[in-house]
Amino acid sequence: MALDLGQDEDRLTTVGLLFEASTGLRRVFEQRLAKENDLRGQAFEVLIRLARTPGHQLRMSELAAQSSLTPSGLTRSVDRLEDSGMVIRQSCPEDKRGAFAVLTDHGRSVMDRAIPDHIAHVDEVLQGILSAEEEATLSAILRKLRDHLIESGQGCPNEACDELDAIDCPEAS
Repeated sequence: MALDLGQDEDRLTTVGLLFEASTGLRRVFEQRLAKENDLRGQAFEVLIRLARTPGHQLRMSELAAQSSLTPSGLTRSVDRLEDSGMVIRQSCPEDKRGAFAVLTDHGRSVMDRAIPDHIAHVDEVLQGILSAEEEATLSAILRKLRDHLIESGQGCPNEACDELDAIDCPEAS
């Protein structure tokens, strides 16, 4: 006998569909990025945030808040990117324990090639699915949800922000 959830059934379905769509899109995009640009999902997730940020640098806590990585996963990913010459860490001038992840010239060159490929792939995958108006509405809804989670203190995975903020640069806020 199935549990009757009434209106809650629709909410569970909505959240489930969001997770399924996100997982499917991540899988499709990560496969192409790996094949065409030799970028794995975690690397691209970090690099695209740095590439799209003015100054091409973010505090580690900001990077954690914007990604799906745990603190240790983020540290390992930045370590690998640093080893490949695409990212460097810079100390915070006010607090030497805090650090920024900074995109290098090599990292920018990689992303200058990868981003247009990724945009073309996004267009290919989404073509004919959403109208421009639907895409704008979806973007607004997702932004509203993300902002609510951040403002309520729930927007950072696995307490990543709390752990990394403990050593972050107060000047960069």
